[in-house]
Amino acid sequence: MKRILFVTMLLALAIAIPIPAMAAVDINVNISLPPALVFSGPPDVIVMPDTSDVYLVPDIDADLFFWNGWWWRLWEGRWYRSHYYNRGWRYYSNVPSFYYDVDPGWRGYYRDRQWYGHPWNYERIPNQRLQQNWKSWKNNRHWERQGTWGVQSYQPRPQQQLQELRQQRQQQYQQRPEVQRQRQPLAKKPQVQQKIQPQVVQPRQPQEKVRQQQKQEPRPQVQLPKQQTREKAQRQPQELKPQVRQFKQQPQEKAQKQQQQQKPQVKQLKQQSQEKAQKQEQHSQPQGKPERGDDEKKDRR
Repeated sequence: MKRILFVTMLLALAIAIPIPAMAAVDINVNISLPPALVFSGPPDVIVMPDTSDVYLVPDIDADLFFWNGWWWRLWEGRWYRSHYYNRGWRYYSNVPSFYYDVDPGWRGYYRDRQWYGHPWNYERIPNQRLQQNWKSWKNNRHWERQGTWGVQSYQPRPQQQLQELRQQRQQQYQQRPEVQRQRQPLAKKPQVQQKIQPQVVQPRQPQEKVRQQQKQEPRPQVQLPKQQTREKAQRQPQELKPQVRQFKQQPQEKAQKQQQQQKPQVKQLKQQSQEKAQKQEQHSQPQGKPERGDDEKKDRR
């Protein structure tokens, strides 16, 4: 029962906590937050020309913007956002879309009260008024239609020109040192491979040049082992010939010796067989019959 209750509690927690919130917690663990900005009171903002209602705090060194209901802050090449201008910052993994509409030289234009040769009578907007009206100003395009962002006799730029400016500013932003430092941990592996490849991999040459070089270059190392193998092959049969002869002569000599040893034995056997035959003949003659030689001797007497 305890295990079942434990499993049900885990499932309830997994359903109750949304996945984006869990992912945000994981992201914020290893990323440092920017230092707090201290204000004596809520800061005033001005609206930027040629933007879709982008507001910024002009009198501080930090880049602090307000857009679409969020406060946005750029710090050390990373972006953070909050519903408050002085606390509650959360890491934002992408570059906000409005940023490429902001002119990089806006601080100089603000100081000189000039916007590309036109007097810029910007209006300082208190924070309370901003929070009450930013939605209606955005929906009605208030600053573009009625006030032209405070720039006298100024006409908004065409969309094509604005897109070209956005692309240029995006390239300039990517080349900033603080932005490149934030991307170095992710780009370490490709950089190592690019450094190793020139040392290991050599440039390929056309096949015809390679064949010509192979024909022109001598190959003493390849020819020497061939000559040695040929000499060894010639020596081996010469060394084997006397050994083969010795093997052939040895059985012949053994056969001759065996024949010589067997000859006297054969002679002895023949003599013995002849002697046995003679003895048998002598025993086989009858003893009562006189021999012819005895009768003749008696007659003569």
